[in-house]
Amino acid sequence: MRIVVDRNKCTGLGICESLAPDHFEVNDEGALVVLRDSVSEDELDAVQQAVEGCPTEALRLEN
Repeated sequence: MRIVVDRNKCTGLGICESLAPDHFEVNDEGALVVLRDSVSEDELDAVQQAVEGCPTEALRLEN
């Protein structure tokens, strides 16, 4: 699985960072940084929660 970010929708709230800190970080300018875009099977639950928790629907997972 791979993380895809719609930069036009992302507002940098940081919910994804709180749910999956190994994959997401909001930098000092408020922009989302994807630390790792590939997701292993054992990380999938946390990343899926981050994707589902995004209020702007800026995140998705692709095969």
